[in-house]
Amino acid sequence: MLKKVALSLAAAAVFALPAAAQTVDEIIAKSIEARGGEAKLRAVNSLRFTGKGEFGPGLLIPITLQLKRPGMMRMEFTAQGMTGIQAYDGKDGWDVMPFQGKKDAEPMAQDDVKEMQDQADFDGPLMDYKAKGNTVEYLGKEKVEGSDAYKLKVTRKNGNVETSFIDVDTGLEVKSITKTKMHGNDVEIEAIYSDFRTVEGLIFPYSIENGSVGSTQKQKITLDKVEVNPELADAQFHMPPPAPPADAAKPAEKPGSDRR
Repeated sequence: MLKKVALSLAAAAVFALPAAAQTVDEIIAKSIEARGGEAKLRAVNSLRFTGKGEFGPGLLIPITLQLKRPGMMRMEFTAQGMTGIQAYDGKDGWDVMPFQGKKDAEPMAQDDVKEMQDQADFDGPLMDYKAKGNTVEYLGKEKVEGSDAYKLKVTRKNGNVETSFIDVDTGLEVKSITKTKMHGNDVEIEAIYSDFRTVEGLIFPYSIENGSVGSTQKQKITLDKVEVNPELADAQFHMPPPAPPADAAKPAEKPGSDRR
């Protein structure tokens, strides 16, 4: 009898697979349409976001994020009169961290490069997920800010895992949970998306609140402007060479020159 029950469950699971796969694809199709539609999304070759991050009471940091196909990104943030940079050129990641006394660009650690790869994924992990080598699992529904949302687990080709919450009514992503590494430790970062606005037929969240799952400390990013297809030079995504030493900028003195 137990064997027959096991066989029945196995058969039921096999017949359920096509339906589950179709459900995932239907949710993703609804999400793509809600964002503006596949044709409009594919017509975008570059994006520039400008805004500010609130990282504590009264601590507002200007932020600029630029994205360009295929898979390039650059983020700049200014604090204490200094500008930090994190960038990825489609192959290598690098940063400039003057807050840590590092004024020259330096290569990123491999874990950080993987995060840059994810952020540079222009259309997000759901669009063309099969072609990208990602897998998507439907985990049912869950309440987000009082509304039902589809819960999709996305495992990227590079091994990073992200859970996306798609609002049942609007089809927009309203929350995500990303597993990542910070200072060598595994953490889960939760992001809540709101204040959706239309820019050239595409929908963008102008407010993003994020922080570690379970933590009461949250950071908020508020966008001031979204530009679709701005002119972006490829060179700014590539790591620049070190600045020449200060002495190299001084012209050499001729032997016997008069110093009076």
